[in-house]
Amino acid sequence: MSREDRVDVRVAKVSRELSMLAFNARVLYEAQDRRTPLLDRFRFLGIVQANLDEFYGIRVSGIREQIDAGVRSRSADGRTPTEQMQAIREATQLLAEAQQETWRALVEELGAEGTQLVEWADLDAAVQARLSARFMQEVFPVLTPLAVDPKLPFPHISSLSLSIAVRLRDPERGVGLFARVKVPQIIGRLVHVGDGRILLLEGLIREHLHVLFAGHEVVDAHLFRITRDADIEVEEGEADDLLAAIEEELRQRRFGKVVRLEIEATAPDEVRRVLLDGLGLDAGALVEIHGVMDLSLATELSQLPAPHLRAPVWQPITPLRIETAERAPDGAPDLFATIGEGDLLVHHPYESFDASAERLFQQAASDPDVLSIRSTLYRTGAASSIPGHLIQAARAGKEVVVLVEIKARFDEAANIEWARRLEEAGAHVIYGMSGLKTHCKATLIARREATGIRRYVHLSTGNYNPTTARLYTDLSLFTADPDFGDDLGALFNFLTGLSKVAEYRRLLVAPTRLRDALRERILAACAEADRGGAPYIAAKVNALVDVEMIDLLDDAATRGVRIDLIVRGMCGLLPDPTRHGDRLRIRSIIGEFLEHSRLYHFEIDGRSEWFAGSADLMDRNLDRRVEVLFPLLDPASIERCSEALRVMLDDVRNSWILQPDGAWIRREALEPELAGRTPRSAFDEFKRLARSAAQ
Repeated sequence: MSREDRVDVRVAKVSRELSMLAFNARVLYEAQDRRTPLLDRFRFLGIVQANLDEFYGIRVSGIREQIDAGVRSRSADGRTPTEQMQAIREATQLLAEAQQETWRALVEELGAEGTQLVEWADLDAAVQARLSARFMQEVFPVLTPLAVDPKLPFPHISSLSLSIAVRLRDPERGVGLFARVKVPQIIGRLVHVGDGRILLLEGLIREHLHVLFAGHEVVDAHLFRITRDADIEVEEGEADDLLAAIEEELRQRRFGKVVRLEIEATAPDEVRRVLLDGLGLDAGALVEIHGVMDLSLATELSQLPAPHLRAPVWQPITPLRIETAERAPDGAPDLFATIGEGDLLVHHPYESFDASAERLFQQAASDPDVLSIRSTLYRTGAASSIPGHLIQAARAGKEVVVLVEIKARFDEAANIEWARRLEEAGAHVIYGMSGLKTHCKATLIARREATGIRRYVHLSTGNYNPTTARLYTDLSLFTADPDFGDDLGALFNFLTGLSKVAEYRRLLVAPTRLRDALRERILAACAEADRGGAPYIAAKVNALVDVEMIDLLDDAATRGVRIDLIVRGMCGLLPDPTRHGDRLRIRSIIGEFLEHSRLYHFEIDGRSEWFAGSADLMDRNLDRRVEVLFPLLDPASIERCSEALRVMLDDVRNSWILQPDGAWIRREALEPELAGRTPRSAFDEFKRLARSAAQ
């Protein structure tokens, strides 16, 4: 078994932070796997960099706050904050080395394909002269060198921006000086030289520092980069205006405390000392980079115009029931008629988000018989068309109620802008709930029909975001079931503050009922196992870290319940063959699309239940967010869920299996006899199924 086949977490109990780093190691493998097209491998490398940047800005910043506050209590994995930080440093160092090794291999392969990354010294005099002229025309005008002087405040450095620390010497006075030059993000880091050659922008700038600092001697120059605390904390009970409080926090985010200083390993001690002192950091926050600084560069390279070096872009399939639906007055499929005939379950991105969810909002906005639309918006994206349809509906005089979650991390600004535009159009906007994030994805539409008012429901595991709908796997349910309508009506009454307690016929809702419902089902499975039965639990989630759920599932497997868990990211539960036998199987599927859907299945006492929804098995989802799990009831939807579970459990190509010692090992390495089995890839199989279903 090779080193790449195994991702280790060497702890007695699973740490959230180390589990997240292990997830990124699994993503990094996709960048290393030569079966993945070259530019897609660059894309995966860029994803790892983005994930690690967020990890430092959110997770590490939180641990540093605990250390600064003198917290010594131990986390679930038995470590103090200081011990956690040390473990993170060790794990991130190993991951950083693997990233740089991967980068070098990818660049070498790219060179063999005719695109070479070059240094300034590799270019002849004529090319250098041409690039120098280009520098003066296109780069020099946007550069702003900032001197660092003990008598002046240390210059502000934005988070995740690439900078050059420059040591200078004044030949007249014989004194040393220090300055910072920001590498402008607006230009892009790839300087196309010609003949397939690419020079990095920072390399071009370094060679022309003498132009910026005329009259001074450039002693040396070294790249560095900082990461600031990116978390937003609002004391909602003290904030009279939540919107204003969030906006102020967004303004302050750019001034968040620095939690990481990345610097080229070749930088001398003097440069390190100036930066650490100026940023108010101790040496523990310094990270040496032995290679290329800021590998988000890989994302830019993945977009090179070379389609033969990337997988064909998947074109989502329009579900057959929508494709063959009767036409609405605007000539497009009549989704109300389609949904009225029976429930419709759609699997994104294999099946079209545009033709289903987006079309529903579009039709609802223009249909004169639609009376009201109520919806939750968590992450819409700045370019989403769905808020635009809601604005159109409000302007047409329909009753539009939208809960816009302005506490959605990193989407706060876009959501605030949409909320204001919705209000201007006449929609009633709720800016989230005090003390709770609204994470569920739900829409309720009331329509006047010949038989009376009929309600149409859309529930999903994913956001109303057309961009992520092409990149994330999610499940969407469209139904006109009256019980769903009643439940969603009660949920929106809760969200608008008109009702505090609701009894739901169909939905499992957090924080009021979901935790209890899951606990009851797991305990019922245990009771059946105690009686000699054969209960079964399967769950597909993004994370499993809630302590109670971990304990319940652990106990269930110990008592004889057969359990399959598909956990994309953090997982706090370990299989233990001495207690669980082979009854607890935990895997992670990493590949072409981000596995985002949540699916729960229970077979207990002869009763089979399927749920999908927005909730992961995290304490925040179960206790501090408004979440919804919705049941799949009609035979066609159940069969699709059962099929989806079978495909994922059969996956060989993209599956990692969690070991008792905390290591994740590729299934191909564990079971080489399955390497030629079909379907080898769940992603490929879901594509095949989507095509087949549309015929």
